[in-house]
Amino acid sequence: MKQPTNIQKHQGKLGILLPGMGAVATTFVAGCLLVRRGLAEPIGALTQMGTIRLGKRTDGRAPLIKDFVDLAPMSDVVFGGWDIFPEDAFEVATNAEVLEAKHLAPIEAELRAIKPMKGAFFPEYVKRLNGTHVKQAATKADLVEQLREDIRAFVRDNGCDRAVAVWCGSTEIYIEPTKVHESIEAFEKGLRENDPSIASSQLYAWACIKEGVPYANGAPNLTLDFPAALDLARELGVPIAGKDFKTGQTLMKTILAPGLKARLIGMKGWFSTNILGNRDGEVLDDPDNFKTKEVSKLGVLEVILDPKKNPALYGDLYHKVRIEYYPPRGDAKEGWDNLDIFGWLGYPMQIKVDFLCRDSILAAPIVLDLALFLDLAKRAGFSGIQEWLSFYFKSPMTAPQLYPEHDLFIQSMKLKNTLRWMKNEPLITHLGNEYYD
Repeated sequence: MKQPTNIQKHQGKLGILLPGMGAVATTFVAGCLLVRRGLAEPIGALTQMGTIRLGKRTDGRAPLIKDFVDLAPMSDVVFGGWDIFPEDAFEVATNAEVLEAKHLAPIEAELRAIKPMKGAFFPEYVKRLNGTHVKQAATKADLVEQLREDIRAFVRDNGCDRAVAVWCGSTEIYIEPTKVHESIEAFEKGLRENDPSIASSQLYAWACIKEGVPYANGAPNLTLDFPAALDLARELGVPIAGKDFKTGQTLMKTILAPGLKARLIGMKGWFSTNILGNRDGEVLDDPDNFKTKEVSKLGVLEVILDPKKNPALYGDLYHKVRIEYYPPRGDAKEGWDNLDIFGWLGYPMQIKVDFLCRDSILAAPIVLDLALFLDLAKRAGFSGIQEWLSFYFKSPMTAPQLYPEHDLFIQSMKLKNTLRWMKNEPLITHLGNEYYD
């Protein structure tokens, strides 16, 4: 990635396209509409409320990020997307029961006007869902072309200057890359031949990249992280990022684990379980879909704690993750963690964490940040994997030869230093020796 010398300025409208317009997507859209009207604060959105230190601590320069880099303002954003059910955004948000009626009422007309385009969907990848609002085509290649036409029509009909896309759909079954994913030619041949290794989510990603639309993968699906997609994104100059929004339990792991490692606190075990009752919980109740999420969640501690380099502290770590579908809880997910740790002379201790969180409330600002930052990346001339956006993901994508960085604080530093680098500001190292000379 080359340092940009001329970042194209934002102009016109930015379309944010959302494959999967369920609880997360409608919570995001409703929140943006409320913020735009001055009826709510965009809490959790780095692009709206975050600041960035520039120069020395004594300089006192810490502007809002949105004032430092040229992000699209909320007033210029237009929302759209696809879903396998036909209900408009107001109906979905009402049924999801994430937001209260008092928050939805002022924006009902705007939400009702947002109707999903038909989804590209094959039920074998998400067996617990039976879509009624789906595209029909002879081949997966035909479906990609339909999605590309949807993008062009959305941009044209809404007077958009450009668009970005953020996957907010369900977790698909676990898929390993095959020969069809090894090259652009092999993948396009697989599309024409309806290769079963090409899942629904890959169709959206392929269509968006082909249309020059930056794409973020908010689920643990095999959507972007294979050679053909990486080659296509680089070839066409399209930024991509993923995967799997870092919201509840994994967010806590990437906060707690770095602190324990920094203080050289040992660990014998970390047991995690979740209960949730939304559509995501129903989908993950299927073992094949759960495996996709489990792989995403399990990799975090392995990288942060690095047991091979710290065998005395983490060499015998037992890490287990469970997700239980519990309909009464709805979107109010509960993440319960038990940590068996040990300190000086090996004496045992425990940490218990009970995170009573709201899944879509935590995910909504991530969708906003990713959309605005990916749009900025495109205007800065970036393409391919945007590792500086790892801050938002459970399984961050990296260059093939690299391991992902999971430490939330390192990810935050990388993100902000990338913004400084983009604007030719000095990077912050926190060394600070100059204050003591």
